[in-house]
Amino acid sequence: MKLRSIARPRMGSRGQPEESRAAILHAAAREFAEQGIAGARTDSIARTARVNKALLYYYFKDKETLYGAVLDNAFGGMKAKVFSVLDSDLAPRQKILAYVGAYFDFIASSPIYPKLMQHEMMRFREGRSQHVDRLISTYFQPIYQRLGELLQQGIAEGEFRKVDTLHFIPSMIAIIVFYFSSAPVMQRIVRFNPLAPERIAERRAAVLDFISAALFKSWGSAGSGVHQ
Repeated sequence: MKLRSIARPRMGSRGQPEESRAAILHAAAREFAEQGIAGARTDSIARTARVNKALLYYYFKDKETLYGAVLDNAFGGMKAKVFSVLDSDLAPRQKILAYVGAYFDFIASSPIYPKLMQHEMMRFREGRSQHVDRLISTYFQPIYQRLGELLQQGIAEGEFRKVDTLHFIPSMIAIIVFYFSSAPVMQRIVRFNPLAPERIAERRAAVLDFISAALFKSWGSAGSGVHQ
């Protein structure tokens, strides 16, 4: 008796929903980061994800819906990464350094994140964003609030200088994000690749050192834990 072969679902079929959806999101993130939503092409996304266009629209009804899912996927990953630190029982000094390190590592491993953010901020300024309010309430505001509480705790316990959280938090984030978003220009200036692994490691240490010097009341590079 001849045995019937078991059909295996192929990538690009509805038989692998999680794999197909993840492949689409990954391909779309790169396309949106490079081209913005206006310039992005679903044909290109489907081709890169190795799915047919009909399947793309099976998971995401239109390009705007796909774009929103890409943003949620990116910022959801970032929130999970930093909240694992912010929810810990570390003392304020160790926690702020762990947060900065975790956020830096997330950006370093996801270089398209700053580009996505830049595109979305431009859309918001032009009054064309459908997603900013959700991003703020779901991701940015909870992280900002938790960081503010952490800074106030460190100040109250005498560990941190009396900084203005309204300015310190965006400054702390900016020195991380700007390095990656400006890397192509910096490469022309410094004549080496700022995104080479050894340069990223140097930058990470420099950022932690900078935050320590700006925030801690008693600070020294030998004892600040900047390389942890």
